[in-house]
Amino acid sequence: MSGPVLNLTIHNDLAEISRIAPIIDAFCADNGLGDELAHAVNLSLDELLTNTISYGYEDAGRHEIQVDLSVASGGLTVRLRDDARAFDPTAAAEPDLDADIDERAVGGLGIHIVRAMMDDIRYSRIDGHNLLTLIKRAGA
Repeated sequence: MSGPVLNLTIHNDLAEISRIAPIIDAFCADNGLGDELAHAVNLSLDELLTNTISYGYEDAGRHEIQVDLSVASGGLTVRLRDDARAFDPTAAAEPDLDADIDERAVGGLGIHIVRAMMDDIRYSRIDGHNLLTLIKRAGA
């Protein structure tokens, strides 16, 4: 049995990310998921959506990004769907956190943060769309 659902559509504009954060906070609060879970989801979405909006589109046109949240089994499932160029964050290399800051490769830290914040991440590419599923268990 599935629980409450929140469906959001944003456009490829960085200002949209801050617009949805309080909506997600309220949804998590209304469903007893707690501030820590809401923070983890918002931080992960900030990283992922910033990358998609900043680097994913080959044109300057307006694109829709679907963000769906659903409460189930004491946690939250987040699904992102976009038509940006294909990118599988689950296949991205782990950053070398032990390297000197001046010697580290650029990029990858945001995806590392998402991996650390979420309990499960799944990616697929279907009909020209990236589909990313994030799962965060309450209390995890």
